[in-house]
Amino acid sequence: MEFGKLEREIHIDAAPEVVFDVVSRPEHIKMWWSDDASFEPEPGAVGELVWDVPDVVESITVVDVDPPRRFAMRWIAPDGQLPDAGNSLLITFELEPSGDGTILHLTESGWREKGWEAAVLEKAFHEHEHGWDTFLPLLRSYASSVVAR
Repeated sequence: MEFGKLEREIHIDAAPEVVFDVVSRPEHIKMWWSDDASFEPEPGAVGELVWDVPDVVESITVVDVDPPRRFAMRWIAPDGQLPDAGNSLLITFELEPSGDGTILHLTESGWREKGWEAAVLEKAFHEHEHGWDTFLPLLRSYASSVVAR
């Protein structure tokens, strides 16, 4: 198996504008993914995603904000370093209108660039696969309940 890029696609019963807010705004992210989030949804902004169990704080750097089509951020950098192109994974949410809903394409890339040994890479990749398989259905349910503003 190749561990270069993790990809998922789901259909969400909500407009792209709603789904964009749900994947790009801290007050929404903490409803389906992390326990807390703090950042400005602007390119270059730095912030955090926080999980209470286990006690994890991940720094993030917002890379791309193109409402309502695309939101991208970097995360999983070495301790004490801000995520950038040379040291982190890139999560990209691409949104495509589909009838009354949205097709969300998720890509998490940068795996090979992390420089991890094969066993560490494979373990982390599978953990993230499991994570997205858990959190994307929560995103779908939550986004479907959010009313457009």
